[in-house]
Amino acid sequence: MLVVLSHLVRWNQVSLEVLGSYGELGVHVFFVLSGYLITNLLLREYERSSTIRLRDFYIRRAFRIFPAAFVFLAVVVVRYWHQMRWYHVAAAVFYAANMDISRPWIFGHLWSLSIEEQFYLLWPLALKKWQRHKTAILLCVFMATPIFRVGIDFFHVHNGLRNSLPVYADQLAIGCLLAVFAPRLPRIRGSVAGIMLLAALLIPWFPAINPWRTLFMLFVLRPLLNICLAGLVLHVIQVPYRLLNLPPVAWLGRLSYSLYLWQELFCTNVSLHFGYFLVVPALACACLSYYGVEQPMLRLRERLDRRSSAKRGTTDRTPRVGGAALDTPAA
Repeated sequence: MLVVLSHLVRWNQVSLEVLGSYGELGVHVFFVLSGYLITNLLLREYERSSTIRLRDFYIRRAFRIFPAAFVFLAVVVVRYWHQMRWYHVAAAVFYAANMDISRPWIFGHLWSLSIEEQFYLLWPLALKKWQRHKTAILLCVFMATPIFRVGIDFFHVHNGLRNSLPVYADQLAIGCLLAVFAPRLPRIRGSVAGIMLLAALLIPWFPAINPWRTLFMLFVLRPLLNICLAGLVLHVIQVPYRLLNLPPVAWLGRLSYSLYLWQELFCTNVSLHFGYFLVVPALACACLSYYGVEQPMLRLRERLDRRSSAKRGTTDRTPRVGGAALDTPAA
């Protein structure tokens, strides 16, 4: 919802400026969560079977992600074909929209899903091949990300590399590290979690308006933000909050993927001027997508999983955060 509200602000649909700085934070949380959930799933499989079945993993991701995304793409390509070129569609279909700096507005949000899909492709491969070195790999990625970003600015890079996977790899890596170390980490007290939450809310407001402030943001504040967000995720895992399990909150969580897909059609559409009411058609389309596309495909996936698990004598469960099953693209 942070992303949806920030889009309304950014495109002058509403005037609540305080939300404008938190759209990126919402995506940041999404990346940390995805890193945690995917790594947790992969590590649990490795503990059970001493291997990672990449074919099964990619099939599960395909059932989870592709159907809703391709329905969205089909609708908007037909509707806005005159505003796009074939290479925009190709970049969206093959999850390279983050590298397409000229993509049309209707594909504006697909950059984050492209980052996710690239992560899903590479990390399981790396984890299976170098499982014993996973911590070292993740720490190197975490530390190399700000250096990569400095290099982009130093060499005045203005192409798709500015929005490439390495630019956001630290956010995914901290989530992966959380999955690795969570069983050994102490319980995070509410007071500490409160400090982390305050830091996460304040850091996006830091004005990185010159080179030295930018370096401070990249090498101090951004790693601190990553650690705070990972700490908050761990705290919610350790201390399930009743608020997160309220039926409306849980329902919105289940709709989150479809809502993220369809909100772009309404909340960033400059021809529409209905303020907060733009959330209503976005939610309606998200419901149609979730109940008409996602759920049937997930039920099919579950049936196939049960058959496969029965043959292997294993079972799997959806990871939970805060006591509630997560229905993100990583789940």
